[in-house]
Amino acid sequence: MKKNLSIYIHIPFCKRKCIYCDFLSQDCCTYATQLQYVDALRTEILMYKQFADRYLVKTIYIGGGTPTTLDESLIESILSTVRGVFEVDRFAEITIEANPGTIKYTDLLAFYSYGINRLSIGLQSANDELLKKLGRIHNYDQFVAGITSARRAGFKNISVDVMSGLPGQTMRDLADTLTKVMEYRPEHISVYGLQVEEGTPLSKDSVLLAQIPDEDTDRNMYAATKTILATNGYERYEFSNYCQPGYESRHNTVYWTGGEYLGFGIGASSLFKGERFSNIRDIKKYIKLMEEINAEMPQVSDRYQFFEKYQKILRHDVTTMYIDRRIEEFMFLGLRMIRGVSREEFKSRFNKDINEVYAPVINNYIEQGYMTEDGDRIMLTDAGIDVSNYILSDFILN
Repeated sequence: MKKNLSIYIHIPFCKRKCIYCDFLSQDCCTYATQLQYVDALRTEILMYKQFADRYLVKTIYIGGGTPTTLDESLIESILSTVRGVFEVDRFAEITIEANPGTIKYTDLLAFYSYGINRLSIGLQSANDELLKKLGRIHNYDQFVAGITSARRAGFKNISVDVMSGLPGQTMRDLADTLTKVMEYRPEHISVYGLQVEEGTPLSKDSVLLAQIPDEDTDRNMYAATKTILATNGYERYEFSNYCQPGYESRHNTVYWTGGEYLGFGIGASSLFKGERFSNIRDIKKYIKLMEEINAEMPQVSDRYQFFEKYQKILRHDVTTMYIDRRIEEFMFLGLRMIRGVSREEFKSRFNKDINEVYAPVINNYIEQGYMTEDGDRIMLTDAGIDVSNYILSDFILN
């Protein structure tokens, strides 16, 4: 029986990098560089051919950066390579991220014809002034045009990203954005709090930093988001993610539940064959390495030895997932889900009762009202979610 696998494809190109972004991305380069990068991606995917017959791909996520800065034909070539190497489930969830400023109706039609069935649109705010502060390249009208075009193109599963805690954002701004988004009834809405990351332009802008809502306001925004979305039929299933019934992100759920996934492209992370690792981050080194591999691959007699040789160069931050690490991740990722973690699944995976490992921690937080139990499942309460960083750190084994 084949094992389930998810695939992430990293496209690092943007029209312009936002002032808060610390993701591995860069402003758009020449078409020639984009073509080189896509060729490199395809080579990396082909390297896994000797493992592919053991897996069934259940989800594919094309993220960035902004994947829709690429010509749609390049997206097709990537997906064709994936399908040529791996068996992709006929009902697979296949997502592509899009910036409203890069969405074209003709591209959406093409994406849908390639089997992409989920679109994730990065709106962030319906307030054009806030979008300008963030360095976003789009406005609200472009979002409206984009989501309308996506429905016309056939997309029946659309996610919209919104941000809270923005410089100068008020509770009314956030509520207005959520209300406007819900008018278009996307199946999924993600609401992320702004994080000021060291080294970003935002972290060095004292004027904007002074406009960021304080901690109490930010907490109130989080609570209001849950109320507004719940009132309109959106269930919170993870700290920052809401959906209409049945439209949870299947791909992201793999991350939170410890499923296997492979990431392709610079900086892409993987959890595969008992190891967690990420790729080299330098695009020039990545392209050069893949060109070397592509030239050598046709003459290779021992593909496993060849694979191991180049993976040592490609992979960084390799962590072997010994049982303690797997247990930790099961807990602090699983508890991000509103449904929490299952005692039965814990025992099935690790051959021990959860109380053997965590009884004092769990009982302590249940007594304080930060955790609760519902049948087989253990989960954080709303109060626990508010201080989740502190609580989840207690599930790291010493």
